[in-house]
Amino acid sequence: MFFNAFRIRGKTGLFDAACHESIDFLSYALGLICMYRVADQIVEILERAGVKRIYGIVGDSLNPITDALRKKKTIEWIHVRHEEAAAFAASAEAQLSGNLAVCCGSSGPGNLHLINGLFDAHRSHAPVLAIASDIPQSQIGLEYFQATHPEQLFRECSSYAELISEGSQAPRILMSAIQHAWARRDVGVVVLPGDIADAPAEMEDLVHLPSYTREHVVPEHESLSLLARMFDEHRRITFFCGAGCAGAQDKVVRLAHRLKAPIAYTWRGKDYFEHDNPLGIGMTGLLGWGDAYKAMHESDMIVLWGTDFPYFNFIPTKPKIVQIDRRGEVLGRRSRLDLGICGDVSVTAEALLNMVQEKTDSEHLEASLKRHAKDVKDMNAYMEGNDKESPIRPEQLTTALNKYAASDAVFTVDTGTPCIWSARFLCATMGRSMIASFNHGSMANAMPMAMGAQKEYPDRQVIALCGDGGLSMLLGDLITIAQYKLPVKIVVYNNGCLDFIQLEMQAAGLIPWQIDLHNPSFSAVADAVGIKGFLLDKSSQVDQMVQTFLNYPGPALLDAHVDRDALALPPYISVGQAADFSLSMMKQTFTGEIKQVWNTLAGNRKLFKP
Repeated sequence: MFFNAFRIRGKTGLFDAACHESIDFLSYALGLICMYRVADQIVEILERAGVKRIYGIVGDSLNPITDALRKKKTIEWIHVRHEEAAAFAASAEAQLSGNLAVCCGSSGPGNLHLINGLFDAHRSHAPVLAIASDIPQSQIGLEYFQATHPEQLFRECSSYAELISEGSQAPRILMSAIQHAWARRDVGVVVLPGDIADAPAEMEDLVHLPSYTREHVVPEHESLSLLARMFDEHRRITFFCGAGCAGAQDKVVRLAHRLKAPIAYTWRGKDYFEHDNPLGIGMTGLLGWGDAYKAMHESDMIVLWGTDFPYFNFIPTKPKIVQIDRRGEVLGRRSRLDLGICGDVSVTAEALLNMVQEKTDSEHLEASLKRHAKDVKDMNAYMEGNDKESPIRPEQLTTALNKYAASDAVFTVDTGTPCIWSARFLCATMGRSMIASFNHGSMANAMPMAMGAQKEYPDRQVIALCGDGGLSMLLGDLITIAQYKLPVKIVVYNNGCLDFIQLEMQAAGLIPWQIDLHNPSFSAVADAVGIKGFLLDKSSQVDQMVQTFLNYPGPALLDAHVDRDALALPPYISVGQAADFSLSMMKQTFTGEIKQVWNTLAGNRKLFKP
């Protein structure tokens, strides 16, 4: 209308009318530009909550939020290629920093793609906020394009998932989600329809700093007295420690020393109990070696500190079992208990130090430590001669990574056999960190987790240990690493198969099937997207190549062709499992796969030494 008026400016009064109309239009446009919207309010709250960055993909219903971020310029937007990678990256950032991390997804498929990474964050107790944008509020319930119900879909993987149904709710619902994420160390989900995000905000609504002070859970004195008496009554005591001991490991070690108790630990407990611990005997479960397993089964009493048994088939049945955890709801969920104590590990251990007498009988401790020392020696001997062998043993590769990685390196690990190799051959130090999909057990987690780790700690060395199946699942986000020039070091354990699945099938007496992977040259793919690619296919080059790769100044990928027949055996094999494995070998022989059977047996001959 404005332009039509100018075409007829010769007529009396129309020019003035057009001018007035144009002024009204410009005023309206300026008002829209300057309007303080719900999206602006949300970004302001996130800023005040200390959020540094948000991982996601822009688009449709999410546009008001991303536009508010563009204007504010205080929070970095990390543009991933798949929202699952966004959630994994946020999970890693939150786990490493202890601070709130944020990811976003647009309506329908966009926020649905977040769900696997959010399940990982939920089960890892990572404080993550997910903003799941949604279809217009007026269209909810009418089978609109991309319609879902995120507040229902995300409920199982969060402690809080709520829909903002009108603008005035936005600050309070967002603050509730943040408080749940912080206080419960969990996922908070805010479902935000795009039209509400774009609506005017009510300025009078409270925008404040989130507040949270971690409380101490103090156990009952009666329970502590009972536990102290149990310590006095039992001779062979073993501690089993997990991530719930973070910050309290010194007190736990002092108590164990007083009780002459060896300390076994979970994979998540490895960061706290493997280094500077003269009583450590390693891990049990699928990832461990046999000494921790034996010590626990030979005990009269086992104390679970900040953990429970990760794998029920490794639970001893004869000893008395005590579990200590600040979350009362987890007591006894995986094993029978003779005593369950709800309390912080730090508070509980400190109280017990003043209640128990030092034991003099150290037979159980000395036997366990002797076994563990032999285990460590055997691990080193296991690598003898591998520099003359081809293909590369994954143990040799992991040992080299451990040797040449920085003392404060962050390792992210894919689910599968990289878990086993890293658990057994990467040594924890005071400065190192290791994260994985510990409880959720998702493939493809290592590379996107490395993105979050590197953004949070730009000056630390970040190394992603990826399976070839895992990396190829989210291969597109290699481009994200290149785009942001993140100096992540990606190691691909490339054996052309889903080797953990292969081992599961063999242990069940089955012929491995549909596990082969036809992989591209991962080093060439890396070069194509702007990441320096390295190819490692000779055992004699492992040490030199690993050093060159780790010292490269930018993002790099090491395509390591490792032996697909390397067996990641558990610390204890039952008679039934051994029989099933032999049965699988026999079936393969009878079906003509003699070469495969020979390669498996020959490649793992050291595992069967008497």
